Amino acid sequence: MNKRTKICVVGAGRWGTNHIKTLKNLGALAGIVESRENRREELKTLFPEVTLFHSVRDVPLDDFDGFTVATPAETHFEVGSYLLEQGKHVLIEKPIALNTKEAGALKALADKHKVNLMVGHVLLFHPAIIKIKELIDSGKIGKLEYIYSNRLNLGTVRTEENILWSFAPHDISIFEYFIGSNPTEVVSRGGAFLQPGIHDTTMTTLTYPDNVVGHIFVSWLHPFKEHRMVMIGSKGMISFEDSSEEKDILFYEKGIDWVQGEPIKRDGPTEVIPYDKGFPLTNEIQYFIDHLDGSKLEIADGQNAYDVLEVLEKATHSLMGTDSDDNSDSPSSDPDFFIHPTSEVDAGVTVGKGTKIWHYSHVQGGSSLGENVSIGQNVNVGNNVKIGNSVKIQNNVSVYEGVELEDYVFCGPSMVFTNIQRPRSEFPQRGTEFYAKTLVKKSASIGANATIVCGSTIGEYAFIGAGAVVTKDIPAFALVVGNPGKIIGWVDKKGYSLEFDEAGTSKCGNYKLSNEKVKYVGG
Repeated sequence: MNKRTKICVVGAGRWGTNHIKTLKNLGALAGIVESRENRREELKTLFPEVTLFHSVRDVPLDDFDGFTVATPAETHFEVGSYLLEQGKHVLIEKPIALNTKEAGALKALADKHKVNLMVGHVLLFHPAIIKIKELIDSGKIGKLEYIYSNRLNLGTVRTEENILWSFAPHDISIFEYFIGSNPTEVVSRGGAFLQPGIHDTTMTTLTYPDNVVGHIFVSWLHPFKEHRMVMIGSKGMISFEDSSEEKDILFYEKGIDWVQGEPIKRDGPTEVIPYDKGFPLTNEIQYFIDHLDGSKLEIADGQNAYDVLEVLEKATHSLMGTDSDDNSDSPSSDPDFFIHPTSEVDAGVTVGKGTKIWHYSHVQGGSSLGENVSIGQNVNVGNNVKIGNSVKIQNNVSVYEGVELEDYVFCGPSMVFTNIQRPRSEFPQRGTEFYAKTLVKKSASIGANATIVCGSTIGEYAFIGAGAVVTKDIPAFALVVGNPGKIIGWVDKKGYSLEFDEAGTSKCGNYKLSNEKVKYVGG
């Protein structure tokens, strides 16, 4: 009897759920990693035979033949590198990482440990795309000259990545698959209408060797859905519209012939090309399973993932009007951290390893950012601000001088810090002598649109609810809501509510409540 293949899925969000269902149908689903407790409870009911884990580091790795990773893109490198270092075969959803440096490091780890690293470029496993590749290679359309792709829809709008990064990776990977090489030139233009610096529509021109040209038009501001590709060759043309009901591959015996020095239109018949229908994700995951023996991947491997990210980076520089070759002395070129081309980091700033600074953010002189910090879109970090390790600051937050964030602090979208107690525009108060210090201690979380009035200290693991206004010191583990903020309960290190008995001991025994303060007493 053949040994059953056992795959563990890391991440049970929207696309991770598709992995779970597909692996279940293939008889290979054996484990799921999901950090959200309520989601794990749902999964226990839906898949009672599957082992569930809170973190990938809780997984007994030897129990599984391979892993698929469908977590948020910013976690792909951390999760992927951990699994590869343990010698496990891994399929990581697109994009495989946030930049080519991380993608290259993942590929190097896979090579070092002699395991397969695969990327979720799922359309490379679409039966129609595979068939079109066969037609091109067989010479059906003659010499391939031009490809264009439209990937258009109304939504889903992203807040931390533009349309280029959201939609175009599929088309870039397909173009490389059809042409067999990388572009020599990348030019991208577009428009940002809904959010500053987040492009909603782009047109990218890719020039390949042997005078092959590609166009990729992507938009999430389009009145109807269209996923169409057209391949033009010297002998004919192929079109495929994945958004249509028929999903036909059409061959057009059309083109331009030169007759006695004159361009003459050739307008021959249209042929419907038959192909075997199937589910791309099923094909992709089955391909991953088929190569768990370590045999070489021919499609969607680590090199393909790197190549697509390289094109995306070049397109981003073109879109933003920056030159990727002229930034060798800028912080964004440092191999240890990432700074988006639209962001500004002043001289005298210290940035820790693994930190990422996203679109249109500004870090002012004298500030220090620890390791693995995540700075979202449109964030301002003032002069001389100290930010610890693994801090996450969401979009539209200003961290003014006088504020200090210790390790693992979370700042929700559009929350507000102040640094002057009696601000007057008529009587400016500038300089450290006017600033009231605000300290947010280790692992505290501040919800969206909350306001922290300066001079306050937020204790370790405190949880400030969305929209709350904090005007005084908050003790450790406190749950605060309202305006003005009031303590309505207590939470544990993971943010779950605590209940105490008459002696002030929590049900789990790890926390003690005394004199309106909570202490962690567990091991």
